[in-house]
Amino acid sequence: MQIRVGFEMEYQCPGPTPMILALNIHYSRASDLVRPDYLVTRPAVPVTAYRDLFGNWCSRLVAPPGRLVLSTDALVNDTGLPDVVAPGAPQVPLDFLPESTLVYLLGSRYCETDLLSDIAWQQFGNGPTGWARVQAICDFVHRHIEFGYPHARRTRSAWGAYKEGRGVCRDYAHLAITLCRCLNIPARYCTGYLGDMGTEPPYGIGDFAGWFEAFLGDRWYTFDARNNTPRIGRVLIARGRDACDVALASTFGPNTLERFKVWTDEVAGP
Repeated sequence: MQIRVGFEMEYQCPGPTPMILALNIHYSRASDLVRPDYLVTRPAVPVTAYRDLFGNWCSRLVAPPGRLVLSTDALVNDTGLPDVVAPGAPQVPLDFLPESTLVYLLGSRYCETDLLSDIAWQQFGNGPTGWARVQAICDFVHRHIEFGYPHARRTRSAWGAYKEGRGVCRDYAHLAITLCRCLNIPARYCTGYLGDMGTEPPYGIGDFAGWFEAFLGDRWYTFDARNNTPRIGRVLIARGRDACDVALASTFGPNTLERFKVWTDEVAGP
C-alpha cells in the first residue's frame, strides 16, 4: 500500500526566531519514500539539516518576522501489515542488555522512574516477564488514562498522567515507558504519522501520534498503550528518551502557532 503523509503549520513571529524541527521521516524509512518529504517554507528561508544524537533528521532555520508556513507532502510505500506481535519475546537480564539500550532504562524529562518505581513493582513485579509484562503495562495504562484532546498539556509527565488519569497519546507513551524502565525493560519514545487505516469510524482529527518501543529478546518492538491493538500504516519520524528529545518544533523566541494540519491517508490504487 501507499500512504500520503504531510503537514502544514503556520507561525506568527514578532521578530527573527530560530527554530529546530524534527519533522522529516526517519532514515529507517528512507527506502520507502516514493515522494520525499522535503520541508517547504513560505516565505522561502535557508534551511540546514543534521542528525541528532539519536539519529533523527533535524532541520534548522530562522523564521522571519511575521508569518511563516512550514509544510511537507510525501508518499510512502508500506507493507500494510500490522505491528509485530511476539508473545514469546523474553525479557533480557540487565547484565546482558546491549550497551546501546542502557540509556533507555534511565529516568528522563517526562519519565520519572524514581517516582513510579514502587508502583511498577507492586503492580507488575510478581507477574509474567518479557512480552506479557509489557502488554500488561499497556493494558493498565490504556485503562488508567482517559483520552481527550482537551486534556493535552505539554508539561504533563508520566507521574502527572498517572496521578491525573487523563491525557493524549504522548501521556500514554510516557507512563508506559516509565513503568517498563522501572522493571528493567529498555523503552523509548516514538513520534510519527498514524492514520485510521484498518479501523472503524468515527475518525479523529489529523494529528501526529506518539507510541513507544520496548527492547525484548534481541530487538525493539512497537507498543501503543493509547490504541492498545496492532495497527497498520505507522510512519516513524523520530525516536528518543521521551517527547523532549523528539519535539516537532523547538522555538527560541516569542511566537504563536496559528494553524496546524496533519494528514495520513491511504492512496487508492488504480
